[in-house]
Amino acid sequence: MPEKFSNRYLRQPYFLLLTLIIIALLMTVGPVEKTLGANIRLVLLHGAWVWTGKVAFGLAVLFSVAALIWSTRKTWLNLSRASAYTGLFFWLTYLPMSLVVMQINWGGLFFDEPRWRVPFLFGVIAVLLQVGLWLFNNRWFTIVSNFIFGIALWWQLGSIQNILHPDMPVAQSDSGNIQGYFILLLIMAVIFGFQLLLWIYKRLQRSQSAL
Repeated sequence: MPEKFSNRYLRQPYFLLLTLIIIALLMTVGPVEKTLGANIRLVLLHGAWVWTGKVAFGLAVLFSVAALIWSTRKTWLNLSRASAYTGLFFWLTYLPMSLVVMQINWGGLFFDEPRWRVPFLFGVIAVLLQVGLWLFNNRWFTIVSNFIFGIALWWQLGSIQNILHPDMPVAQSDSGNIQGYFILLLIMAVIFGFQLLLWIYKRLQRSQSAL
C-alpha cells in the first residue's frame, strides 16, 4: 500500500466526514415507495450498511490468510485488524438502524426475527472478541480469531431462515430506481468503509512503529 496515498488519508480524516455528508444528502433525494414512502431510503441504507460490514469481515479473513503466509510482515496482520474494526463499526451502527427499519416496516420490534437475532449475537461476540484480542495482543490468536469469526459470520448469515424479513427485497423489486439507488448507496458505503479501514490501518502502523 503506497505510503503517500495512505498517509494522505491519515492526515485528512475529513474525507470520512465528506463521504458521510454525501450519503446523508443521498438520503434526502432517494426514491419513494408506495407502501413505505420515503422510509424506503433508510431500509436501503441499512441493507448497504450490513453488506459493507460483511465485506469488511470478509477482508479480515483474507488478510488473516495473507498474514499466515507472510508471517514476517506486520502489514497483513494490521490490515486484518483494521478490517475487523471496520466491520465492527458497520455492525454496531447497523443494529440500531435495523430497529428503526423494523418499526417503520412492521409497526413494532420483533426481536425473535432471525435477521435481527443472529446479527445481534454476532455483534456481541465481535465486541467481546476484539476487546479480548486487544488486551492479549497475540499475533497468532488475532489471525486465527479474525479468520474463524469472518467465516462463521458469512456462513451463518447465508443460512438464516427469515420470518418477517423478505428474501432479497432489492433484487426482487420491479423498480429500477430502487435497485439503482441501492447500488449507489452500497458504493458510497463501501467507499466510506475503505476510507475508515485505511485510516485505522495507518494508526495501527504508526502506533507500532512508535514503540
